[in-house]
Amino acid sequence: MDLLVLLSGIGFTEYEAKVYLELLKDYPVTGYKLAKEAGIPRSMVYEALGRLANRGAILETREDRVTLYRPIPPDVLLDLHEAAQRQLTVDLRSGLSARYSFREEDHLWSMTGTRSVTVYAFQMLRQARSKILAVLPDSSLVALKEELTKTQGRGVEVFAVLTGENELGFGTTVRHPPQESELQQMTGMTMLVIDGTEVMIANTPGITAVETTATVTRNRNLLLIATQFIWMEMFTQRIQSIVGEDLLVRLSPQDRLLFEGLLRTPQTSQEKTE
Repeated sequence: MDLLVLLSGIGFTEYEAKVYLELLKDYPVTGYKLAKEAGIPRSMVYEALGRLANRGAILETREDRVTLYRPIPPDVLLDLHEAAQRQLTVDLRSGLSARYSFREEDHLWSMTGTRSVTVYAFQMLRQARSKILAVLPDSSLVALKEELTKTQGRGVEVFAVLTGENELGFGTTVRHPPQESELQQMTGMTMLVIDGTEVMIANTPGITAVETTATVTRNRNLLLIATQFIWMEMFTQRIQSIVGEDLLVRLSPQDRLLFEGLLRTPQTSQEKTE
């Protein structure tokens, strides 16, 4: 663990980090001794000490005509940093939100990177007011389950097509046949439709992609296609229990294979609770 690098992550310069780390080992101490022990030029050590004092990372006192320094405890230092970051976030949220105005538009917006896609998905779920339609592979189910749970707790209806092995545990869910998921290249696809107003379609890394990519849009035509796709998957699962051998023999070999996979699909969450 490189503490110099980690301290730089919260705004410390190299000399500030070296001074603070040296103080943790030995205090109270003079600036002269700090410069010697930390390997910092004497001309720079007092500048570093001044900046550390301004950020509240060290304390100083006069004794026998010399100034002595000591660090504040690491827990206190990090608590101060967290409080400052929270306040910074509050101020930024207020200031930036005042500048932003929502606009109705139907462009196709792209984003790249798992973190970016997940954060945007969180935002969509938090804005949901009535209904969420989703297609969720296991990776997205794990990443979004906690936020989906909170959304459902606000009274938002959740309808999900699951293409992996994990369970959501609430809402109305169906299992997409694994074989059909492979044929339709859905095994890594995530889809979210929020209140019929916005859709995200994302694909996790696979054979043809090296990182997560997503498209987000409010285009009415694409929203209709995404919505109808998910509703048709829900409908298909509802009829699975009445599909018998007499119908299967009338299907083409490929369609029969898909239906037989469908009939082997586990029950929906709704059926399990009845």
